[in-house]
Amino acid sequence: MIDSQDLNIRYSIDGKVFVIQIHRPEKKNALLPSMYRALGDGLKQADADTSVNVILIKGLEDCFTSGNDVSGFVSDSESTTTSERPSAYFMRALVATRKPIIAAVSGLAIGIGTTMLFHCDLIYASDECYLQMPFTKLGVSPEAGSSYLLPRQIGYQRAAELILLGDRFSSAKALEYGIVTELLPQDKFQDYALEKSRELANLPPQAVQDSKQLLKQGLEKILPETINLELEVFGKLVQSPESQAIVKAFLDRKKTH
Repeated sequence: MIDSQDLNIRYSIDGKVFVIQIHRPEKKNALLPSMYRALGDGLKQADADTSVNVILIKGLEDCFTSGNDVSGFVSDSESTTTSERPSAYFMRALVATRKPIIAAVSGLAIGIGTTMLFHCDLIYASDECYLQMPFTKLGVSPEAGSSYLLPRQIGYQRAAELILLGDRFSSAKALEYGIVTELLPQDKFQDYALEKSRELANLPPQAVQDSKQLLKQGLEKILPETINLELEVFGKLVQSPESQAIVKAFLDRKKTH
């Protein structure tokens, strides 16, 4: 196994399960560009490793990820092309991964912390978890293929509620809407997710991977196109006066605290 190139992203192996952990507790697991790159690298490494059958993505016991680190969010969006952005690299790796991806989610799952879940095959969340896609509140638009996947997964009206208003919602609501697979008590969700990862990893791997591809048939073409369009719109909006003012106000508040 090749070690992660970012200390905030940790790789480990549990039998046939490749575990990717987001570990930046001092910043509530906020993601920097280098962390996106390491997340994408981990997915690619796991997908290419013949001894690995399942990928498990997790955060801390009390926080999955608070989304983009705003300081990195600006520099990532300033890349000259969408293909150069580390966040885009991670999104494309999610789409391209053939092996099943399981997520263990607790605490905060904000922005990409929610939208990456739409690419996961099984999602086990704690009953003390809150999700949010606050893109419009930041003056930007959704990403990671969420504009295509979410309305088809939960219906247009519910998707519009979550994306256009951008309000926080509970994991119980996420279960009701069909965004997560199962809710577990806070002290059990990570162990349960690992148990389910091991269970899936012990099934015939080719049958599992081919079944996943059948479930996702057609998405291999539309999702990269959607992600490119989303990144184009996002890149335009993040440079707008409205979004710039919101980001500046946020950074100014951080400096005074």
